[in-house]
Parts: sequence; structure tokens; C-alpha cells
Amino acid sequence: MLVHFVTDDAAKIPAIRAMLEPQHRIAPQLLGRGDAQIDSNGVLMVDADLRKSDRVQQIRLALQEWSSIPEKLFVVRNRVRSMVAQAYALGATAIVSRPKEIISKLAQIEVAEKAAQSDIAIASPEITDSAATFASMFSAIRAGKQIYLSDAERATSQIIDSISQKGLTAWLDDVRRYHEGTFQHCLLVTGVAVGFALDIGFASPDVKRLGMAATLHDIGKARIPLSILDKPDRLDPGEEEIMRRHPAIGHELLKDIAGISPEILDGVRHHHEYLDGSGYPDALTAPEISDLVRMLTISDIFAALIESRPYRPAMPRQNAYKILCGMDGKLERPLVKAFRNVALVV
Repeated sequence: MLVHFVTDDAAKIPAIRAMLEPQHRIAPQLLGRGDAQIDSNGVLMVDADLRKSDRVQQIRLALQEWSSIPEKLFVVRNRVRSMVAQAYALGATAIVSRPKEIISKLAQIEVAEKAAQSDIAIASPEITDSAATFASMFSAIRAGKQIYLSDAERATSQIIDSISQKGLTAWLDDVRRYHEGTFQHCLLVTGVAVGFALDIGFASPDVKRLGMAATLHDIGKARIPLSILDKPDRLDPGEEEIMRRHPAIGHELLKDIAGISPEILDGVRHHHEYLDGSGYPDALTAPEISDLVRMLTISDIFAALIESRPYRPAMPRQNAYKILCGMDGKLERPLVKAFRNVALVV
């Protein structure tokens, strides 16, 4: 596979060649040089100091020339928080930090490309725009800036339109091909929730309400340390405890935004609650959990199971649905039954 390696340091080129050749063909390009040979094939890998504004501007200009390449990997050693945020703002589809991660990610992309064969080679505008919206909202929160409800509404509307026209399966396949990590999960959950609402026959305002709750459900993760959020391995108990704070954080971030509905805030805060009271952050029981939250929780769990993680491959949809069916007492049985068509067919 062709790897376009864009860097600000020529000394990095021999190391990347030694790591990846001859399995992959490396096409190096130094930032600031205007002699790049543009080729829409392969993968773009950027390894530069994103803390320097001149480097960021050079990358931004270079990416205009490489815009037709769907996979954009950014190398961020030690996953420095500010640099990860900057990489996603520039359009990264994945962050890699260690040689093992780089090799593994390229292998995943190569397998996906071979499996796709006749599929379209670039992400749809709906996926690209929605992912950019998530990146923008997360970046704004990390920088202490205001986020706007209109951005989430626009992304949700695009996802609703895409699934209405092309179906949920096409959305899930495209999202998993072009994005990973937190943004992949947000895109998947919104898609699954929208697919669920459409399949049940919800009216348009109700589809949008559930879709908005899904779009914003993990916004609190913008305040979770990136060392935890993007950890390539399973979280340890201490890290898991920190991660479990994100629903309450998200509720706090959104509660004072003009125009946000109580139903959406309820979804953001309570999407990890279970009917038997074993969920978090408020240990709610069945009488206290709304229908929107119940549907969002099912969508969230299903999306988490079918997404790919660094430490495990994506679970087949039928296996993920079996797990939902085994959560009787925690999830509402009639809703899980109604979800069957979404999980296995749509």
C-alpha cells in the first residue's frame, strides 16, 4: 500500500522506511516543499510538531492538495493532549503514537480496502461534515470556548438524511471505514439511534430529538484526559472511574445552552443508567428512566459492541444483538425486541 509520509524533519524518513518497507511503499514529502507528487491512492501519514503555528499552517495548505485521500493518520507521540486536538481539527481520521499502532492501523486499512473493492473510495460528505462537527465541538470545549447547538443540529440532520436515503448499514460501514475512536463512536451511536427511531416510525421531531441526544451524548468526554480517552488498551479501574464521569460532565456543559431541551439533557446525563439501578451516574431505576433514555442506551451499547477498538475487532451485529438480549432486567425487553430489525436487517 502507498503511504504518503508528510513530515517536518527529513531525519524521520529513514525510520519510517525501515519500519514499513517493503510491505508498504513510502512516498515522503517535506513540509514547505512544493514538489509533492499528488496521488489520490493510499494513505496520508503526517508526522510534524503540531504545537508550532507555522507547521500547522503548512499542514493545512498541504492537506488541500491531499484532500482526495480518505485516510489521514497523524503521528502524535505520547498522545500530547493539545496536539491530538489539533490533529483532529486538521482532519485526522486516526491518531497513532507507537510503531505497533502504526503497523496495525495500516494493516486494518489495507484489509478494509481489499474488502471494499468496488466501494466508493472516499467518505460521504455527510460523514466528513459530521465528523468535522464533532471535532470542532470537542476542540472548542477543550479550549474553554462556547459550543453552539446549531452545529449539533446540522450534524444530526445530515445523519438523518443519509440514513433515510441510504439505510443504516451503509452508514455503519462507511463510518467504521473512515473514522475511529471517540468520533467513530459518536457517529455510530447517532446513526443507530436515528435508524431505531425511523424503523419504529417516529414522527420527524421525535427522530430529531433522539438523534440530537445521541449526537451530544458523549460530549462530556471532551473533558476526559486524552491519555484515557484514546488509550489503545483496556482501561484500568482508576481510569474507568474517571471515564464514568463523562455523562455528568456533559450535562454540566450543556445545561445552560439556550434552546436545549430537557429530554436531550436527560439523554446526555443518563444514557448509562439501567432499569435495575446498576447504572451511573445517578443509579436511576425503571420508573425514573424515560423512553428516550432507554432507546439511547440500547443504541449506545450496540454501537460500542460493533465498533472496532485497538484491543479487539468489531463484533458482528448478530453477536452484539445477542448480548443486548442477555441484558434482561437492565434494558427494556420490548424495546430490545423492537430493535431486532435495526440490529440485524436495516
